[in-house]
Amino acid sequence: MSTLKVQFGQQVKELRRVQGITQESLANEAGLTTESISNIERGIFGPRFENIERLANALGVEVKDLFEFDRLHETTK
Repeated sequence: MSTLKVQFGQQVKELRRVQGITQESLANEAGLTTESISNIERGIFGPRFENIERLANALGVEVKDLFEFDRLHETTK
């Protein structure tokens, strides 16, 4: 499994959890399925480029924030 996909998924999950929203709510806001969100968060699949932008918009963050993995480690320590 790709480390990038896993890190990206963990970042999405952490941003979602910090905001207190469910996978279902994020899926609805991003125009994706709950299964897609689950697969992304578990690092099974990486999202397509247009879906990265949708996820960022739904989470209220910039696209680059989804790739700032060093912040993930700071918030989970």
